[in-house]
Amino acid sequence: MNRNKREKEYYSIDVGDSTFMVLKRYQNLRPIGSGAQGIVCSAYDHNLERNVAIKKLSRPFQNQTHAKRAYRELVLMKCVNHKNIIGLLNVFTPQKSLEDFQDVYLVMELMDANLCQVIQMELDHERLSYLLYQMLCGIKHLHSAGIIHRDLKPSNIVVKSDCTLKILDFGLARTAATGLHMTPYVVTRYYRAPEVILGMGYQANDIDQWNKVIEQLGTPSQEFLMKLNQSVRNYVENRPRYAGYSFEKLFPDVLFPADSEHNKLKASQARDLLSKMLVIDASKRISVDEALQHPYINVWYDPSEVEAPPPGITDKQLDEREHTVEEWKELIYKEVLDWEERTKNGVVRGQPASIAQVQQ
Repeated sequence: MNRNKREKEYYSIDVGDSTFMVLKRYQNLRPIGSGAQGIVCSAYDHNLERNVAIKKLSRPFQNQTHAKRAYRELVLMKCVNHKNIIGLLNVFTPQKSLEDFQDVYLVMELMDANLCQVIQMELDHERLSYLLYQMLCGIKHLHSAGIIHRDLKPSNIVVKSDCTLKILDFGLARTAATGLHMTPYVVTRYYRAPEVILGMGYQANDIDQWNKVIEQLGTPSQEFLMKLNQSVRNYVENRPRYAGYSFEKLFPDVLFPADSEHNKLKASQARDLLSKMLVIDASKRISVDEALQHPYINVWYDPSEVEAPPPGITDKQLDEREHTVEEWKELIYKEVLDWEERTKNGVVRGQPASIAQVQQ
């Protein structure tokens, strides 16, 4: 494509505090969120005739860490295709050459809300259990390819008004098959598991978090303590001992909706599932597969969703790779060009069958 023709396909628009340079097919841009990984806006795609989300990666080439995260997110999003994982609809850059390359835009399905907003609503057992079921399906699909998300939290889980749920944001994901040590620091603080907290040294926040865990769940058993390295075990053993609370006290019936007559879902089942998930010892915690079989979840079990073929990761050395910023830049540029080559008609996976209009 010649330079003049390419430039005519794009236009510049200010979105919040950022300037987006996007294809003219995308109109009515409005800011909907921002974070460490990028700025996101909603837009209307005139080619697909639907609303979409456009994410401008935040300074992807400012250093090696940002560049590697940008590459990882793009590669993983290109290879993952599951109904409970956010779908990648387009990738583009307005720059016309590798020398000028500096911006990466990811176009994704637009959802109605994230889980931060949804959990403020009064949900019945059907919706609660269905949302949990979809989360587990998405996580299982990622795990089937050895992908560990590492930053699952309500703001990275999005929902449509029909209760469809999808997991997003793969900038911090890793492929478990590498066997590399994975630093726990990337995990958002309030969502760190006990084993992550105990692997982090003794900063004030981490001590406070560990204290809150054991105050609620009780001091872990000696069997668990023996699994810890000596310095961590000494620290844990020197903390005050707590008996913890029963799950009936932690999660009384009043916190749950009324029992469901239709699917026979009830507070006691939800509480039982929580008691199996909120276990300090990871080796005794319920697995994803086991949770999918739990009575509170398996009313929704569909083999086509639970046992979908694993995504094929095209870059088997995804996490072993170490490059200069310029080398990462070239790799990402090749991925963008590859997408453009494979999607000249504007669609890769096709448009989902039922797309509800986003409420403005």
